[in-house]
Amino acid sequence: MLSLVILAVLQLGFSFSTSNVYAQAKSDTSASAIPKADKSVTHHTVTVDGKKIDYTATAGTMIIKNDQGEPIALFGYTAYTKDGVKNPGNRPITFSYNGGPGSSSIWLHMGVMGPRRVVLNDPENTPPAPYELTDNQYSMLGATDIVMVDPVGTGLSHAVGKAKNTDFWGVDSDISSVSNFIRTYISANNRWNSPKYLLGESYGTTRSAGIADYLQKSEGIALNGVVLVSTVLDLRTIAFGDADNLPYEVYLPTYAAVAWYHDQLDNKPGDLHSFLQDARHFAANEYAHALMQGDSLSQSERNQIINRMAYFTGLSKDYIDRANLRITEPEFAKQLLRNEGKTVGRLDSRYVGYSMDNLSQGAHYDPQSTAIGAAFTTMFFKYYHEELNFAKDKTYHVSAYSLPKFNWNWKRGGGHFFPTSPTTAPDLAEAMTKNPNLKILVLNGYFDMATPFMGAEYTMKHLDIPNELQDNISLKYYHSGHMIYVHKPSLEKMHNDVEQFIRDTDRN
Repeated sequence: MLSLVILAVLQLGFSFSTSNVYAQAKSDTSASAIPKADKSVTHHTVTVDGKKIDYTATAGTMIIKNDQGEPIALFGYTAYTKDGVKNPGNRPITFSYNGGPGSSSIWLHMGVMGPRRVVLNDPENTPPAPYELTDNQYSMLGATDIVMVDPVGTGLSHAVGKAKNTDFWGVDSDISSVSNFIRTYISANNRWNSPKYLLGESYGTTRSAGIADYLQKSEGIALNGVVLVSTVLDLRTIAFGDADNLPYEVYLPTYAAVAWYHDQLDNKPGDLHSFLQDARHFAANEYAHALMQGDSLSQSERNQIINRMAYFTGLSKDYIDRANLRITEPEFAKQLLRNEGKTVGRLDSRYVGYSMDNLSQGAHYDPQSTAIGAAFTTMFFKYYHEELNFAKDKTYHVSAYSLPKFNWNWKRGGGHFFPTSPTTAPDLAEAMTKNPNLKILVLNGYFDMATPFMGAEYTMKHLDIPNELQDNISLKYYHSGHMIYVHKPSLEKMHNDVEQFIRDTDRN
């Protein structure tokens, strides 16, 4: 039940190292020929922060090997390095990826990180082609070189030799293989002494927490900073598991934000931030206390909670009562605008779409995904093939979901045992404790119903790290959703926040 819920929510173990990949693959007698690494190098100019930046773009593939020196995977990547740097080996470098698990990196690539970005009709549906691609004045190239990474099964990345794609599709195996790529890349490109950063989105934050610890323990690489975009380290916070009240609590302030945005509140408060502070307090106190009481909750107390939930969520008291005070994300997405025959987005609830079945209990699709997906994929392929001049003759997988036997292994080794919810929060805590200079930046969209901001706050408060290390964690908030950067004012703020984070961390 739990794993099915997580997969539905995210679209998104045993101990696993690169040597395990080789060991498991020995029985496969149909080993494929090892492909050659390939790359296309082009040179461009972009203006960021009012300054012209000459840069080199490298779209390529790279072979990673296991502990026995056997090739196990071909990794696809796109790297952007600033030209004319006096000591390029010391310049900050950021490895960036999306989540899924099973998603390529095109969303961060073409939305915020790279020097070119897709123009959208946010928050409305972006009409079909022709689409527009523009120089990205909000790229992170002003502060850091960038490597966009596609995990195995996405982009051009796939298993080679005796390995199989399925060997890499799990929490631990994904962490080890992406860590392997990072080490291989910095070795091949003389970046050992560069300040090193990770920037992942959604399940990419789950991955980043694991990589921060793995690189330190297994590869001898201490990171300078980790940027968590739309954070979910502890999958429990979004899983709505049976008899688990926590997800209902951490989602309530996000429901409040969405109801506020869509004017579904009686006597709508003027200030969103103070309203959300009240929602946080209610969720963590009266609401949590009421849910803890279960069936022993008195009728008068129940009525008080129903009244307060209606105030914060804009849902009817009758609906809240029939839901037994517990409303899942798909139910809220469907119910908020049901009377208008519409549903709000999961990734970004500013987006609205027509309901396919107005009698259904939950939403059937995500309006934001359908509104922007075609623009991103179309313009990425145009850019990748024409401007970067790479892989016209190859199949680039935007996601791994359609590949044979794609099924994520949520089991964890290292003391994190299934069937408890998968989590890499302990990995991040260990990395921070052993590297007390490691800085963490957590970026949250108020209207993100895939990874609610109070869930990120809860996780950061429960890392069980020394109190003084809590100062190494910064949280930022945006008037956008899961893909923070599709909202242009949030894109600009995200750019400023991340570049300032890197510059401040680099100075330290």
